[in-house]
Amino acid sequence: MQIAPVPYDHPDAVKLNDLVQQEYVERYGDPDLTALDPRQFAPPNGLYLLAYDADGAPVASGGWRRQDRSDEGYADGDAELKRMYVVPAARGQRLARRILATLEEDARAAGRTRMVLESGIAQPEALALYASCGYAYQEEKFGLYREYDSSRCMVKPLV
Repeated sequence: MQIAPVPYDHPDAVKLNDLVQQEYVERYGDPDLTALDPRQFAPPNGLYLLAYDADGAPVASGGWRRQDRSDEGYADGDAELKRMYVVPAARGQRLARRILATLEEDARAAGRTRMVLESGIAQPEALALYASCGYAYQEEKFGLYREYDSSRCMVKPLV
């Protein structure tokens, strides 16, 4: 597997984003409506990664974008994890862990002090992954879905 940085609007990234949005619809009934601008994932204010299999097909994605104190509950120094996804056929190969570790390292190098993420109870495998990687639940929620009972917010210090 090769993991490479790509623009958020790269055709392969769009393809995987469409797949993750389909999964959100299946699990929650709606896509994620969080507004994302490709420029938010451009270094040094973010990074977007794709993993490619041996045949060159995109099989996993993930990115972070800079966040600072806002009315959505973010804090200065936050790096927000977005669009972590592994296609079903590539699951179980630790791709999400590899992408997550690379994103954390990059956000730390960019001066971010905390990685944050918002997920939901309909994604128990994602919540388990993040917990096993050192993320802790935070009662004070952030993000677009912070007022939903099904929303779960997790954080991990990067310093």
